Amino acid sequence: MKTQAKLLFGGLALLVLACGKPPTFEVPETAGMRWFKGNTHAHTNNSDGDSPPEYVARWYKEHGYHFLVMSDHNVLTNPQIVAHLVDSSFIVIPGEEVSSGFNKKPVHVNGLNISHRVEPRVDSSMVATIQANVDAVREADGVPHINHPNFLWAFSHRELLQIRNDRLLEIYNGHPLVNNWGGGGWPSMEQVWDHLLTAGKRIYGIAVDDAHDFQGEFSPRASNPGRGWVMVRAHRLDPLEIVQHLEKGLFYASTGVVLEDVIVTPQRMEIRIHPQWDFKYRTQFIGDGGQILSESVDNPAVFELTQKTSYVRAKVMSSGGFVAWVQPVFTR
Repeated sequence: MKTQAKLLFGGLALLVLACGKPPTFEVPETAGMRWFKGNTHAHTNNSDGDSPPEYVARWYKEHGYHFLVMSDHNVLTNPQIVAHLVDSSFIVIPGEEVSSGFNKKPVHVNGLNISHRVEPRVDSSMVATIQANVDAVREADGVPHINHPNFLWAFSHRELLQIRNDRLLEIYNGHPLVNNWGGGGWPSMEQVWDHLLTAGKRIYGIAVDDAHDFQGEFSPRASNPGRGWVMVRAHRLDPLEIVQHLEKGLFYASTGVVLEDVIVTPQRMEIRIHPQWDFKYRTQFIGDGGQILSESVDNPAVFELTQKTSYVRAKVMSSGGFVAWVQPVFTR
C-alpha cells in the first residue's frame, strides 16, 4: 500500500509539473476608490474649437463630468482661466495636443497634466517622430496618449509596437473623420489594440470626444462633446492621481454604457452593468489575437479564467448602440 501511495503521489506530482500552474489574473488594488468621469481630449477657440475655455469647461461640468483636459493644438490653455468653475466635484487638468507630423501624415500626442507647453518635434521617420513627441510629453512631467492613428491613415500597430514609454491609446475618438472602425484592409482601432496587447505591450484603450463644436447643430457631421469618455477609479479627484490611475489601467472607456463595478479575483472577472432604459446587453471577453473567449448576456457578466491567454479584456455592448471597454487584465 505504501509503495502504491508513493507511486500515485509521484505520478500526481509529475502531472502538476507537466501541466504547470493554472493561469491567474494580476488583481488590481481598488479598495476605497470611487469612479470619476472625464474627457481627456477637447478643443477651445485657443486652437480650432468654436468656443472659449469657460464655455467648454462649463459644458462638461453641467453634464456630470468630474474632470476635463482642454487639449488645444500646440497651446497650453491655462486651467486658471476657468478656476472659478473648479470645486470638489469638478477639476480641469492642464493639457495640450502636441501636433506634429511626418511625410504629410499627422502625429498627434496628447499631454496630460503637463508642467509647461510642449514644442512639437519632427524626426527622421514616422516611428522616431511619434517617439520624440511621447518623450517630449514625459519631459514636461506629463502623461502621453497617442491620438487617432487612423486619422488620414497615418500609422498602425506596426509603428506603435516600436514606441516606448507610452501606456494610453485612443481606441475610440468622437470626431467624424478619424476612421475608428478601419476599412479597406486597414485595421480598426480595436484590432490595433489587440495586436499590441498580443505582442506583449501593456497599453490601455481610452475613449474621447475630440470635441470642437459646442455650439450650433449637434449632428454626426460635427465634432460634438459627449461621445466618448473614461471612468477612472481613484481615491480622490486629484490631477496627479487621475493620470497615474489612467496609466495603471484603473478605468473603463465608454460611449454610453455605464458600469457599476468591475471585480477581478485571481481566476474570475465580473462585470456589473448599470441598466439603462430597457436596453439589453451583451458582453464579450476577449484575449490573445482579439479572440472572443466567451460571451454573456447576463448581468453581471462573468468570465472564469480556465485557459491560457496573456490578457483578458471585456467589451459590453448595449442594444442602444453604446459600448464600454473594460481594460485588459493581464495573467501570470
